[in-house]
Amino acid sequence: MTVLSIEGLDARHGLLQAVRDVSFEVAEGETIALVGANGAGKTTLLRTIAGAHGPAAGRVVFDGSDVTRLRAYQRVRAGIALVPEGRRLFPELTVEENLLVAGAHAGPGPWSVSRVVEAFPLLEPLRKRRAASLSGGEQQATAIGRALMTNPRLLLVDEVSLGLAPVAVDAVYRSLATLIESGATIVLVEQDLARGMAVADRVICMLEGRIVLAGAADELTREEVTAAYFGLRSGQEAGA
Repeated sequence: MTVLSIEGLDARHGLLQAVRDVSFEVAEGETIALVGANGAGKTTLLRTIAGAHGPAAGRVVFDGSDVTRLRAYQRVRAGIALVPEGRRLFPELTVEENLLVAGAHAGPGPWSVSRVVEAFPLLEPLRKRRAASLSGGEQQATAIGRALMTNPRLLLVDEVSLGLAPVAVDAVYRSLATLIESGATIVLVEQDLARGMAVADRVICMLEGRIVLAGAADELTREEVTAAYFGLRSGQEAGA
């Protein structure tokens, strides 16, 4: 079943076109790694899907309904949750309070503070700690947990490992693996090609706002993705 369908999406920052005629689908339970160099349009694409950035053209269809003109909070209610780059937690609130704020606006579903802590065990001893005092990895786990508290059908995670120490990346990915095994539908932006390809069902590589390579993660080689990442070959939109 198709959960998300992106159709000919364009997005701009003033005169700069950041996303150019992007089309792809996401099936229920699928994990997609969205990769590309800085400035490729990945963050703008995720923000446009989430309703945080208005499209210049194209459609976002979620669960069979056109949500292109819905505001971000309406998309959250519909079942789309974004973990933004930089986490953007409430710094003076505790971990538990950050989770509960999101939970207050949740749709029906299984996620609760206790279940988030079960999925992200590193948060258990931190529940009463202020977000401002957390390490980068702890903040990222809290940010993903906060998104889960809305009971999303689609989880968008921007820059999973950016700025994190390797041990923190390992911890976050262990928890993401738990979500993936549970059947969550995830689109994640990742700079680390090896990490992204290891957890994804499909890889989509962007360059200058366009999809230049797409395919099953187990059918693409690291060399193919790296070449597309840096624009060293003419791209193809296989399986988009």
